[in-house]
Amino acid sequence: MNGAFRFLAGVALAGICVFGGSGVALAEDAAVLAAKFGALESVRQISISPDGQKVAYIATRNGGGAVLSVVDLGAAAANVGVPKPILAQRTEGQTLESCDWATDERLICVNSMVYDYSGYLMPIERLFALNADGSKVARLSADTGSDTLGFALYGGGVIDWDLPGKPNHVLMTRYYVPKVSVGSNVTHEQQGLGVEEVDVDSLQRHNVEHPFSEAYRYITDGHGTVRVMGVRPMRGDDEMGNEINYSYRAPNSREWKRLSKVTIDASGLASGFQPVAVDGAKNVVYGFDSLNGFDALYSIALDGTDTRQLVLAKDGIDVDELVRLGRDRRVVGASFATDIRRSEFFDPDLKKLAAGLTKALPGQPSITLFGASADESKILLLASSDVDPGTFYRFDKAARQLSPLLPVRAELAGMTLGAMKPITFPAADGTQIPGYLTLPPGSTGKGLPAIIMPHGGPASRDEWGFDWLVQFYVARGYAVLQPNYRGSTGFGAEWYRQNGWKSWHTAIGDVNDAGRWLAAQGIAAPGKLAIVGWSYGGYAALQSAVLDPDLFKAIVAVAPVTDLASYKLEKGTKMARDFVGTGPHVQEGSPAQNAAAIKAPVLLFHGDHDINVDIGESRMMNNRLKAAGKQVTFVEFPGLDHQLADSAARTRLLVESDAFLRKAMGLQP
Repeated sequence: MNGAFRFLAGVALAGICVFGGSGVALAEDAAVLAAKFGALESVRQISISPDGQKVAYIATRNGGGAVLSVVDLGAAAANVGVPKPILAQRTEGQTLESCDWATDERLICVNSMVYDYSGYLMPIERLFALNADGSKVARLSADTGSDTLGFALYGGGVIDWDLPGKPNHVLMTRYYVPKVSVGSNVTHEQQGLGVEEVDVDSLQRHNVEHPFSEAYRYITDGHGTVRVMGVRPMRGDDEMGNEINYSYRAPNSREWKRLSKVTIDASGLASGFQPVAVDGAKNVVYGFDSLNGFDALYSIALDGTDTRQLVLAKDGIDVDELVRLGRDRRVVGASFATDIRRSEFFDPDLKKLAAGLTKALPGQPSITLFGASADESKILLLASSDVDPGTFYRFDKAARQLSPLLPVRAELAGMTLGAMKPITFPAADGTQIPGYLTLPPGSTGKGLPAIIMPHGGPASRDEWGFDWLVQFYVARGYAVLQPNYRGSTGFGAEWYRQNGWKSWHTAIGDVNDAGRWLAAQGIAAPGKLAIVGWSYGGYAALQSAVLDPDLFKAIVAVAPVTDLASYKLEKGTKMARDFVGTGPHVQEGSPAQNAAAIKAPVLLFHGDHDINVDIGESRMMNNRLKAAGKQVTFVEFPGLDHQLADSAARTRLLVESDAFLRKAMGLQP
């Protein structure tokens, strides 16, 4: 923890030792490997204090739950570099999501849980504050009280950490619920999203933006002033509409002026300028909008001229993320994913720093900025790659020191992982489909048991980097191909099509063509091709066998949607109904309604506290397959959500899925 690494001539680093090594994972027992890869991250979230002398991180707790620890990196600290646990959380359905520094001595944490109300699962989130030594724990989210005419599931969020002259204060959103005065007819009708200034020590609070029933979002300038508001008008049926109207304020003004309108169509695609961040010094707002069918980054002046400038665009790919740094979350760059996610920095010093770190660290890893001290003299960053889960570092600009802090996954230290290679393969209509192929280290790449692993979403995509699920199967000797089928995001509107539900035939066709390509290339051994997927990927795994029952020898589906009609009812909103759509594709694209067509054995996993995809989807699939006389195994995880964020559960998933695949393919255990 105390080792320091210095720049040589300002561009190179000497003596770096990151986690990784030459161990051969294939020699290990399946259960041992499953425990290593199934373990949750050693560091699930991390932040750096305003003075840059401390980091706080959330680690997985032995036996479940989480532990919040603080590491003092100051030279004068009695136990410099030694983690001090300050808060332990049991499981009990709760998740400690994040903890960030409000001051040098006080943290704000987010806690979430899924509440089962008579069989209806509700996500609840609350904020609390505590000192760096674990003392003075206090709830920060406003108490709705017993006199409210409802219950706020959302406990608010911090939208500004840097209020000039008020070091103990933050700006928080708050969802106001109407109140009634007991014993009278007096009603306080304030309702909707507003903004409060909160003292994290005294817990005193006062309103700075009155609640508005249709308010959707607030964006500050990073220095305590709300500059942009999004309003999403309700429909006549009391559901959110498909438009978001954004307004802005000029400096030193309280008057709202029109900024942009964003329209979300029935396929889920948004059009119009979507603001993300405000730079108060430049008096501009940054946001994304379409350019020739691809997302690009723009800025709009907030001085009344509405001057719009293109900041960054890339041919054939979406620019989809901002790179932000510091207490004020200033915009320092933007990123986009081609074969590998890349960042383009607007700040010249950060551009040089990132390039130098990438070249100097072994393996030339990807560099992700995770935060900085108030003066940005100390930067918290993550160095990771496809074969390295990553290590967190603190970089001291003045001393030009890079100090390793913590590995993301300590259990995988010393293991050789499979390289993730960007590839393309032809779909049936000749379209080249991008994807990632990962092979077992040291293998010939031919005649292997192989897995197609479609991603979730469907409005998502796979990217280059460490993946615990992929790497486990690779360590067990499988080749794994992750296709970015049509319906994925990041490749423009034309690639997204009508989304992966309405255009399921194209999306699933691409997934199946990935399997045919593996076989044609000789990568997949004859009769040894399977499909594994999570969420929409689980749906794709099941529906692939409806489209081509003879292609895969085994199907593993984790938390899958199985019936599009029931999925629409579960979501219960018109937007969800529009997203899935109506027509023949609802029945034809539902594996539960076509279970008789599936020939391969099926293994299902699902948590019964899943609020993304109700466990009823897997229960239905299990029953339909059994009724059709098919081979199916169903594993339910009590108390777990969509991510199955539990080391024991994930280990079981890996052990049992590996054994299932090997049996179906005729492989040795």
